[in-house]
Amino acid sequence: MQEQKQARLRLRITAAAAAALRSGHPWLFADSIREQNREGKTGEIAAVYDRKDQFLAAGLFDAESPIRFRTLQAGKTKVIDETWWRTHLQAALERRKGWFDEHTTGFRWINGESDGWPGFVLDRYERTLVVKIYTAAWMPWLETIAPLITEKLRPERIVLRLSRNIMAGIEKQYGQKDGEIIEGQPLDASVIFRESGLRFEADVVRGQKTGFFLDQRENRRRILELARGRTVLNAFSFTGGFSLYAARGGAKSVTDLDISRHALESAQRNFALNHDTVAHCEYHQAQGDAFEWLSQSSQRFGLVILDPPSLAKRESERAGALRAYAKLARLGLDRLEPGGVVLACSCSAHVSSEEFFEAVRATAVKSGRRFEELGTTGHPPDHPATFKAAEYLKGIYLLEKKRG
Repeated sequence: MQEQKQARLRLRITAAAAAALRSGHPWLFADSIREQNREGKTGEIAAVYDRKDQFLAAGLFDAESPIRFRTLQAGKTKVIDETWWRTHLQAALERRKGWFDEHTTGFRWINGESDGWPGFVLDRYERTLVVKIYTAAWMPWLETIAPLITEKLRPERIVLRLSRNIMAGIEKQYGQKDGEIIEGQPLDASVIFRESGLRFEADVVRGQKTGFFLDQRENRRRILELARGRTVLNAFSFTGGFSLYAARGGAKSVTDLDISRHALESAQRNFALNHDTVAHCEYHQAQGDAFEWLSQSSQRFGLVILDPPSLAKRESERAGALRAYAKLARLGLDRLEPGGVVLACSCSAHVSSEEFFEAVRATAVKSGRRFEELGTTGHPPDHPATFKAAEYLKGIYLLEKKRG
């Protein structure tokens, strides 16, 4: 006797959750589900209904995560199969058509929820692609999706990166590890890619994020325009992205400051990759905690870049993060020469742009010096943020007005 097909997983949710879905929020938390017709498995497609049994959305169910459901399609009932995934992939690629040329071979093809791929990121580094997933719900679909990506983009390989909170579970259940190559050729070294014509290495197997901070590209380009003739301090420098742009822009000297020796060594290699372009610029490094170094140093710079890692990884850390951002801004302004420029950045989603900008502006006022605001920045176009919780990146530029 043929086994009966299991009924589709159906979730009925609270009125508040239904309103959030209708407004475009892509997640449902476990406590917003009032009823479900059966026990769900991580990775299966669930259909969501309101209290009046009206269909709202279909998406990925995750039995292990507090985010129990992530929307793939809202207000529609199309079957999610290989054809659907092919069309869905093509839509994300089309949105970026014409944005990049051969001078920039590192960028984001898919930016999670904001591209309709909740908890899924696809980055390009030359001919290597990196998939990073933030929910185990994607694992059952990788066998379908990875070949479609290969068919469309023809990479040399696809590397799988896993969010830290799901690594152990995925290795145990699926036998796959962070940094594993799931399509294509082996990789025995860092990948070299181009950004605005500069060459960078990316450790796509073990590096932070997917190997490089691609989201700061537009701010790096602005630094190139501001650096001419200045001495530059790049605090929290990581692998020297801002520094290379500053050097190419005509900076007199650049100092990379980072607590990680590994990151500074990578920055050194990046400068070597671009020696012909930046040889005119003096290059220095300092290893240490940026807060301590800035408070103890007497050096002054014409351009100070403050781009720390997230200082608020959860909502409970928001107030402390705001105090830390204000302190960091004060320390950076203290290291600024008369007529200098500071760029202060935040990548903390739990700190809003308004809160961050106000903290930096207030610090500038308290310094007793006069500053002109050159502008604020947010997400680059290949990292769209279509709902509030997705907004994390912000930057503000201040120029000290010369006296007299």
